[in-house]
Amino acid sequence: MKQLDQVMEELADFEPANFPFISLYLNTQPDHHGRANFDSFVRKEFRARAKTYSSRSAERESFDRDTERIEKYLRDEVRPSANGLAIFACAGANDFFEALQLQAPIEEHNLYVYHQPHLYPLARLMDQYRRYAVLVADTNSARLFIFGLGTALNTDTVSNPKATRTSVGGWSQMRYQRHIENYHRNHAKEIIDALDRLVREEGAEHIILAGDKVIIPVLKEQLPQHLAGKLIDVLRIDITTPDNELFKATAEAFREHDAQIDAEKVERLLDEYRAGGLALVGAHDSLAALNNGQVDELLIIASLEELHEDEEEVGALLAPDAPVSEDDPTRTRTVLMADELVTKARQTGARVTFIEDESLLAGVGGVGVLLRYRL
Repeated sequence: MKQLDQVMEELADFEPANFPFISLYLNTQPDHHGRANFDSFVRKEFRARAKTYSSRSAERESFDRDTERIEKYLRDEVRPSANGLAIFACAGANDFFEALQLQAPIEEHNLYVYHQPHLYPLARLMDQYRRYAVLVADTNSARLFIFGLGTALNTDTVSNPKATRTSVGGWSQMRYQRHIENYHRNHAKEIIDALDRLVREEGAEHIILAGDKVIIPVLKEQLPQHLAGKLIDVLRIDITTPDNELFKATAEAFREHDAQIDAEKVERLLDEYRAGGLALVGAHDSLAALNNGQVDELLIIASLEELHEDEEEVGALLAPDAPVSEDDPTRTRTVLMADELVTKARQTGARVTFIEDESLLAGVGGVGVLLRYRL
């Protein structure tokens, strides 16, 4: 199965099509009857959108082929464990089809039919559930996790035999204490080596340590600089804690850290903007900078898609890839602004950060960009 980042890159690089491109997002969590409740939404929306195309047009043919394929997929291939589902399809563009079954829930059903993939909800999900590593340990064992998208994506364990006083015979108390300290240090080094491999292989951005009061100081001493820079919290959690409780506790710590970082980023954005530095605010100026490849990071509130719900007219320079009528003398384009911002960010290698506290960006229209350079 493809990694989500890989799918996101493929979708962002998709050339705008002359055929309808379907982006379908579904909440597949069971209802109070224990069943997923999306069938009626899909049937209703597909029927309504189909009517907008001429019955014998190439666009309608592409749309109908896609809806048939999607409905078959929903009948036959959705796993009961999936809480969210994202499907992208355009039969007219070489039968493009991509389906993502996710452990993380998608908040509500949405269907977008557009000239390109609609990435905003997927980018939002990826930002909410970024990968982080958890190491929970005691003095003779450790459990390691990579959490992301609402679940454990990878796990590992480290175990060593317990050091006992009988193993050192008639040693003095001082020699025995040195033996124990060396044992803890070697145990911690083995754990940190395993953590380093897991973080590198999985691309985790942050680390949370957890465990007892004996091993935590030793683990911190063994952390190399590149891992110490990723450490965001240390929790007192027993190694026998069930996985779901461990995820709940560490996810809360991650969200608290994320909120602090959000506030710092917005403060930097506004300081740079006020000083005429490497920042711009507002949707149109941000989109222009994205098109120029100037943007290092896009800061955007989660409800921006609701604020810009309808398609908006923009100039050709802001949306050069958007379709335009040949007889339109002004050559204006219409775009879904929030999605266009996210798509351009992904296409130009800019980081996308959703600001959870929307009041932080309320005064500047809910969006701003930190720049790599000014023109």
